[in-house]
Amino acid sequence: MKKYSKETAVGIFVFVGLLAMAYMSVKLGNVGLFTDSHWSVEASFTDVSGLKANAPVQMYGVKIGYVNDIVLNQKDGVADVNMKIRKGVVISDDAIASVKTSGLIGDKFIKITPGLGSPLEEDGFIFDTEPALDLEDLISKFAFGKV
Repeated sequence: MKKYSKETAVGIFVFVGLLAMAYMSVKLGNVGLFTDSHWSVEASFTDVSGLKANAPVQMYGVKIGYVNDIVLNQKDGVADVNMKIRKGVVISDDAIASVKTSGLIGDKFIKITPGLGSPLEEDGFIFDTEPALDLEDLISKFAFGKV
């Protein structure tokens, strides 16, 4: 009888451990499995050097979402960036999306400067964009006197 109670306790412990690992994998992986608390918006940039998926999207210095996907659009010669924005955040149709760097050599993120136009809808498109500033190119121009 005691043998079965120990095996049952070990089985329950292993099952709870697997449930905890699955829960943490979903939470740490930013997988929206049970909730859809974000809406999509897209923008096209001529240069997104250093920008990666899951990079933050900020407005007024506050994180409002993340970069979901970056796709090369060879037909138009741009990179299409799909962003997920928290529900409840309003972005106007004349907003400006810029690729910025946090710190001097930090990670890239998208900064959205709001406008005064009407609000974007789900799967909206931001037309005004500013590409990433290439610091290496700027330093080389300065070093060789081409500024």
